[in-house]
Amino acid sequence: MRGPEKKDDDLFLEEVKDVRPLARRGRVPARAPAPPRLPADPDSGGRGAIDDVSGAAPLDVAETDEWIEGRSKDLDPAAWRKLRRGELAVHGRLDLHGLTADEARARVVRFVLDSRRALKRVVLVVHGRGRHSDGGVPVLKERMKGWLGPLSRHVLAFCTARPKDGGTGAVYVLLRK
Repeated sequence: MRGPEKKDDDLFLEEVKDVRPLARRGRVPARAPAPPRLPADPDSGGRGAIDDVSGAAPLDVAETDEWIEGRSKDLDPAAWRKLRRGELAVHGRLDLHGLTADEARARVVRFVLDSRRALKRVVLVVHGRGRHSDGGVPVLKERMKGWLGPLSRHVLAFCTARPKDGGTGAVYVLLRK
């Protein structure tokens, strides 16, 4: 039992007094440290800086059962690859879970406009996978391409997010300058 006269350092040393190093049987490679979480500052120059991309063309939209994407024809291919790989810093997030289609559409439009006005370049919209919808159909996911396409004056590209950011239940949206 710990008495008031013992300090933490003394208690620790007492507990580890019989500890011996393990025999070395070769070197074990250390795990690479996780990359640092970057600030949500679009001008930080950190992971995924994308200041030189603006674009002006309408979006080409494509889809499968699993993913959706759309991009301006004049989008730099390197920027498109970075967006699709989830390599660009996300500066804002909108979660649409529990909303009706009409409520979600209004929020998406407002979010895109507000984010662009705030000079954010990449945002994430979580639409869900439709698991709680009638028939398990992802209603909001199906409508996202229809909502983002007409916003091409503000949206440079969008694509299904990487698993770490929501996977097929979310999209990255690259906004114009």
